Amino acid sequence: MRQTIKSAIPAPAWTLLRETYQTARRLPQLPAAYLHPWRRESIRRLAALKDAHKGKRAFVIANGPSLKQTDLGKLKNEFTFGVNRIYLMFPELGFSTTYLTVVNDLVIEQTAEDLAALTTPKFLSWRSRRFFSNNLPITQLPNFLYTTYESPRFSGDVRGRVWEGATVTNVTLQLAFHMGFKQVILIGADHNYTATGKPNTTVTSQGDDPNHFSPAYFGKGFRWQLPDLETSEIGYTLARDAYKNAGREVLDATIGGKLTIFPKVDYNSLFR
Repeated sequence: MRQTIKSAIPAPAWTLLRETYQTARRLPQLPAAYLHPWRRESIRRLAALKDAHKGKRAFVIANGPSLKQTDLGKLKNEFTFGVNRIYLMFPELGFSTTYLTVVNDLVIEQTAEDLAALTTPKFLSWRSRRFFSNNLPITQLPNFLYTTYESPRFSGDVRGRVWEGATVTNVTLQLAFHMGFKQVILIGADHNYTATGKPNTTVTSQGDDPNHFSPAYFGKGFRWQLPDLETSEIGYTLARDAYKNAGREVLDATIGGKLTIFPKVDYNSLFR
């Protein structure tokens, strides 16, 4: 029925109707997303970070198996964004990433205790507030981002709504843009999974994780969602174009990665 209705309506009108419907669905969320004390504090912090690293370069470290082939020691004095459970690698690295981004509900629910213990500045989805104590003092709060699944867009200012683009990496690229980084380099973005099935389906790991840098990453018993590579590529394309239009760039230095959206660059050549 939905497809029949869609085919009878001109594409621009259908897009407008869809956007209007999705906006209406978000309306109940908006007061808390902008007025709750925790979000007001996050918005204040995000304002302070706007263009704080203007003209600099940063590395976004995704969590693919290729990280085991990458000399991460070269990043010790670089600006870095880690995502999800990259902190499992911190002891081996001898340093932590400059920032950490986590937005998936299942990941945050199952790692909330780990995340709360980290001193690394964290950016989490506003939805995830329910996994943290209501008694947290302001100084211990993570930075909450108002992220959503609907209405694809690239946000150059993350104080407002941020589209997730089916991967935390897309959210991180928007964060890096907000902070003013001129050049952002992806590593560990393998864009290649052994797991198959309907995208976004929740599954429970039955053993060691072959899709990330550590077998314990989504190890036995961990619940996670199957990747949605098609939607993530929509987000990556939006990011590529936004950076290009602003006179900036995103490069892909992933060793052996399957992602084809961004210009490729040799990782080691970046440190000569």
